[in-house]
Amino acid sequence: MDRNSLIGLGIIALILGVWLWFSGPTKEQIARNKFVRDSIETVKKQEELKEAQRIAESVKKTADTSTKIVSAQLSDSAKTALFNDTYRDFAVSATGKEEIYTIENELVKASVLNKGAQIIKVELKKYSRAGKKEPLVLFDRDSTNFSLKLNTYDRSRIFSTDSFYFKSVSQTADKITLRLETAKKDSYVDYIYSIKPNDYMVNCEIKFVGMQNIITQTEDQLQLQWRMNLPSQEKYIVKEKEVATIHYKQVLNDPDNINPFKDEELSINEADIKWVSFKQQFFNSTIIADNSFMKAGSLVKLGQREKSPDVVKSVFAELGVPYGHNASEKFSFQFYFGPNDYNILKKYDLELEKLIPTGWSVFSYLNKWLVIPIFDALSSMNMGIVILILTLIIKVLLLPIAYKTYLSGARMRVLKPELDAINAKMGANADPMKKQQEQMALYRKAGVNPLSGCLPLLLQFPILIALFAYIPAAIELRQKGFLWADDLSTYDSIWTFGQVPFINWAYGDHVSLFALLMFVSTIIYTYMNQNMMPQQNTQMPGMKFMMYFMPVIFLAVMNKYAAGLSWYYFLANMITFLQNWIMKKVISDESLRSKIEENMKKPAKVSTFQKLLEDMARQRQQQINKI
Repeated sequence: MDRNSLIGLGIIALILGVWLWFSGPTKEQIARNKFVRDSIETVKKQEELKEAQRIAESVKKTADTSTKIVSAQLSDSAKTALFNDTYRDFAVSATGKEEIYTIENELVKASVLNKGAQIIKVELKKYSRAGKKEPLVLFDRDSTNFSLKLNTYDRSRIFSTDSFYFKSVSQTADKITLRLETAKKDSYVDYIYSIKPNDYMVNCEIKFVGMQNIITQTEDQLQLQWRMNLPSQEKYIVKEKEVATIHYKQVLNDPDNINPFKDEELSINEADIKWVSFKQQFFNSTIIADNSFMKAGSLVKLGQREKSPDVVKSVFAELGVPYGHNASEKFSFQFYFGPNDYNILKKYDLELEKLIPTGWSVFSYLNKWLVIPIFDALSSMNMGIVILILTLIIKVLLLPIAYKTYLSGARMRVLKPELDAINAKMGANADPMKKQQEQMALYRKAGVNPLSGCLPLLLQFPILIALFAYIPAAIELRQKGFLWADDLSTYDSIWTFGQVPFINWAYGDHVSLFALLMFVSTIIYTYMNQNMMPQQNTQMPGMKFMMYFMPVIFLAVMNKYAAGLSWYYFLANMITFLQNWIMKKVISDESLRSKIEENMKKPAKVSTFQKLLEDMARQRQQQINKI
């Protein structure tokens, strides 16, 4: 080959190399492709596991059916051989007698069934269900199932621990050890449950001893499954169904949850999982890993039970338990069975307190720093009185804002003659922009900022939003009565009129007196506020309608909301009436008028904000003139 040919081949190779370089995948595409491959592999493993479970269940059903069919025909030795072939090393634990053991402390009583070594009932001693005196049953045997799936031998056999009878190895009042025995004396699985004094945590430790030759070598994890039908605990199940859901915390992420209004199965395999919580309105059942559950194959599922009168929702979690095929190893986790109490949950330092809706972002700090500490400090008092004290404290803190709001309204009121003169001079058909410029000039000359009363009102909204989020979820109000209401955590009904088309959808089937008092006081407050600033009625006639319409909408919402919140809003309105009455006595219109007249004699000072408004109005007028 001559030199020219070699040079030509070299150039072609160079061109191909450059083309391959620029047409090759980017780092982002490589990472994306790797993510897709990993996702496909994860899904493939999940499908293989489900198929193996299906085969195992089919084998078990076939074996059970076959046993029944041929039981009359087989000899005892043949029956034994068939039974041993079905369960293999676990045959020694496949039959037995059900026994229930209990561990308890001052707060919790947990019942453990030897079949599956699972907690089948939890009682919370300091709480009771609405309308009952006995301890609250968080869940019972009919509403829960807890099991560990054991992939064994060649993976064609998947056994579930809830099918086997565990034997009691040791038991005390606060600790029990149950053992799943196998045909091999040195191979077994222990479940160790324990509970500490005055704690809502139940500790659990699963020990695998000599199981490396029974559990399949092809898997590095087992699947833990927990399902539950959440029972109704409160006076009205409708609110329970609105808030009950599943929360979960992945090791690398903040806690998250399923939308409580959806039926959803959600894979949580972005990162290993720290805990999964079955959350109800005021209580939760949470499983928490000492280290973490494995992400592969982990999922949660929420199901609605709209027509059930006793079951709020159905919940399910499947979590990966690591298994290293060692001669002896253990996996430790905990259950939290208790109230959605902010201070109790926070002390565990697991972000469990985020189960409680304290409000979005900065709004939550009002509840964390003021409302919850007050509720906690005054918990021995009647909660209706505690809400009164809370309202007084908040109103005192907001007094400077209330003073500025009243003063702005009073100044606008005493300027009414001048504003009426401007309206009369310019006529009804005057250019709105020019009229606004005239009014702004008057405000500047009088030293009045027309928006100074709006900003203080806006500053109160975070408080309203924060209380709207927290008070219906405050366990401190649960089953605490006040006046005619027997439970401030839900609505008070003085008349239940039943099913009425449309009215039930918009308003409900009852009349809440606290909500009605809140509505009437708000209408009165709106009327008084309109009289304080009558110029708004002429400048913004649509605003007057909205000011009266919003309380009607609020009534429809509050009629089905917590009575404690309506009581707070009613008290806030009444205290506002008292504040305005006192300020009206202290701040006379004559003195304000005199001060405004003095300001009008001085050179007008333009604030930055007023100048901005005037510049905007001037630019808008110029644009209109050009058109």
